[in-house]
Amino acid sequence: MGRGEDQGGGPVGWALNPRAPRLSPDEQLVVQRLGFDTRVTVLGHVQRGGTPSAFDRILSSKMGMEAVMALLEATPDTQACVVSLSGNQSVRLPLMECVQVVSSALPQGARWGSQERQPCSALLAARSLTPVWVRWLLPGPVLTFLSPLSSLKTNFSLAILNVGAPAAGMNAAVRSAVRSGISQGHTVYVVHDGFEGLAKGQVQEVSWHDVAGWLGRGGSMLGTKRTLPKSYMEKIVGNIRTHNIHALLVIGGFEAYEGVLQLVEARGRYEELCIVMCVIPATISNNVPGTDYSLGSDTAVNAAMESCDRIKQSASGTKRRVFIVETMGGYCGYLATVTGIAVGADAAYVFEDPFNIQDLKANVEHMTEKMKTEIQRGLVLRNEKCHEHYTTEFLYNLYSSEGKGVFDCRTNVLGHLQQGGAPTPFDRNYGTKLGVKAMLWMSEKLRAVYRNGRVFANAPDSACVIGLQKKAVAFSPVTELKKDTDFEHRMPREQWWLNLRLMLKMLAHYRISMADYVSGELEHVTRRSLSIDKGF
Repeated sequence: MGRGEDQGGGPVGWALNPRAPRLSPDEQLVVQRLGFDTRVTVLGHVQRGGTPSAFDRILSSKMGMEAVMALLEATPDTQACVVSLSGNQSVRLPLMECVQVVSSALPQGARWGSQERQPCSALLAARSLTPVWVRWLLPGPVLTFLSPLSSLKTNFSLAILNVGAPAAGMNAAVRSAVRSGISQGHTVYVVHDGFEGLAKGQVQEVSWHDVAGWLGRGGSMLGTKRTLPKSYMEKIVGNIRTHNIHALLVIGGFEAYEGVLQLVEARGRYEELCIVMCVIPATISNNVPGTDYSLGSDTAVNAAMESCDRIKQSASGTKRRVFIVETMGGYCGYLATVTGIAVGADAAYVFEDPFNIQDLKANVEHMTEKMKTEIQRGLVLRNEKCHEHYTTEFLYNLYSSEGKGVFDCRTNVLGHLQQGGAPTPFDRNYGTKLGVKAMLWMSEKLRAVYRNGRVFANAPDSACVIGLQKKAVAFSPVTELKKDTDFEHRMPREQWWLNLRLMLKMLAHYRISMADYVSGELEHVTRRSLSIDKGF
């Protein structure tokens, strides 16, 4: 609700219209101190409406399935539990332990159901039962209001660059890293066009206000390229020496991780590369080792989900129509799998879950049976590199031929629309927090390796990937992650989201065995286990 727009609100409006609504004391303070004409908008119930995001759809699906499995596995002696989410894993919390934690913080004499305890318990419940990693993503130190002028000026210079394909949230991470570095007294540079720009000397010192307005912008404001440093190693080393750079913050996808690994392996030949390095994973493919979630993947899933929603609407209106939709992601099937759960896909073909012609035959037969029910539409997702021979065109021909007379088929390649758009709230907050956390870690490392007026960092833990692993943010040395990486297919050897594929098939009404279902672990609830500082 805008206040005073058409009623003469604001300081000027009061003089012209005495009946205009008055500002509250807080609003008047803003007017008096800053001299700004002030308006108030109350969002109200707008926040309750709208289409659920991909995260909410997947969360509700996981919680519903976990709750049913908890009931099926329960015995008369099993204690009641609360199904919750810890990082990316479903967990079960003993109900009475949850009640005890909430009750322990009530004011003395307060009772359940009494008026005096409701505000306290509501706040505590919101804090206690929210997963730690979600609470960590809530706004902490607001970078907008930090002082841009640090009283302590250090001798350290840090450079920030984007590498790989654009991903939503990159700009949020750059913004928070720049401002966090400046607030600690460092000299902060930004590099345009990735490692190639670093080789060409496209290095620019940046100030606090240079990154204003970057938080909600998609893509990469710095410019980004896939070029790896091995082609320009001599020039990169020369520019690191010229600008006296002591630390590199590389924000990007698999190329960022691989590029930093190449720099670390070249330390034996170039002393200038014995500096602190950190990688913030940012790619829609979510294929960087060392993290469960990459910046931009949430925005990409939501973009694909919205497109598939429209496609399903088209299929519903036409009746007896199946759409084959191709997603991006390279060899990594995260986008196809998670989007498939969010939109209720009938199948999602990915490289990590091998399939053959018999599996395709079973899928077509399942689709044919589905068309005999009230739901006369179909949606099949295919990761772009899921199979060398079973291409999108092959699947289209197969479904069209085998379903002839029962349903017709159409294809849709989502393409680069999954890379564009403004970042979701999750990616904005995630990028902001990772930028701050990475800069704090780099500052600590710089102080630890600063000796006799110079920085010399050659230990494995001086070049790390920062990432969210279950419920904690961790720093993993790139040299240790190398053995867990499939460089041929550009992805980790083990991926947590593969456990979601059983749920995808179950929700598509396939006959599956639940023997392979990984049930949520029982976690005991204590003040220590729910500490907001755990893992950070």
